Amino acid sequence: MYLQHFGMGQLPFTLTPNTSFFFGLAPHVEALQVLQTALETGEGFIKVTGEVGTGKTLICRKLLNDLPAQYHCAYLPNPYLSPKELRFAVAGELGLNLPNKIDQQQLTRLIHERLLELNHQGFHVLLVLDEAQALPDDSIEALRLFTNLETESRKLLQVVLFGQQELDERLAQAKFRQLRQRITFSYHLRPLSWDEIQAYIQYRLVTAGYQGPQLFSVSDIKLLAKAARGIPRLVNILAHKSLLLCYGEGANKVKTKHCRAAIRDTEDINLTERSGFSRLSTLVIILLLALMLTIGLTDVSGDWLTRISEH
Repeated sequence: MYLQHFGMGQLPFTLTPNTSFFFGLAPHVEALQVLQTALETGEGFIKVTGEVGTGKTLICRKLLNDLPAQYHCAYLPNPYLSPKELRFAVAGELGLNLPNKIDQQQLTRLIHERLLELNHQGFHVLLVLDEAQALPDDSIEALRLFTNLETESRKLLQVVLFGQQELDERLAQAKFRQLRQRITFSYHLRPLSWDEIQAYIQYRLVTAGYQGPQLFSVSDIKLLAKAARGIPRLVNILAHKSLLLCYGEGANKVKTKHCRAAIRDTEDINLTERSGFSRLSTLVIILLLALMLTIGLTDVSGDWLTRISEH
């Protein structure tokens, strides 16, 4: 890879949400502030939604990492569960040791008793669900019933839902009006502006260990930002591919042709930015370049890439 070429210690644009790369972008900070304010109230549902790739899972992990000691958190990263599976998953996250044979009524009673125990110990119990748009309808209702568990002064369980925009569409249905009325705080993640993306790219490069001059020009960042529609995940993909092509040429600065090649090779980007480009796969180019570099043909690789990119 290009790490040694650019003097980096780790890849700057991986797709795995990594809180060590968390940058205080306005929409992400605002979402965390809403979550922190909502948690202080101790009641109801909290909902964070956004387009695919806008950083919901990163914010979720940041929230979990930064929870104060008085919070006991149950985390479900994959909530595509039946009501029965949901109850067992919550019980497991609460640390319950269940008997081999147990009916759903007994299970609910044990969960209630465990929540009361944690409440008496001074804990606030939080149930966090990522990808909440995947919850089956029956499980959404089961989730609502969990929040009926309470003492005279407070709810025993607070629920945070992270989901795609489809979650809003589902909850808008009349059959979910009871749950909808219990959503006390809600936040929708917006896409990033091009100047936020400029700061985002530079921050990730520096965090990865890069110490040289600017790798991306302002015009190229605007090009990538428009193609990615302001979605951080797509920015990561485009920036990563651009760096690969730059490295393949042996260059020390990303060029516009590298960015355009990355754009035309990437799915789900702004289609107007792909028009006029061939569909020759950049990944094929990268693999061929790597092979040429391996066998020592570095003197022709740059000219070869230029000729390919012009077709």
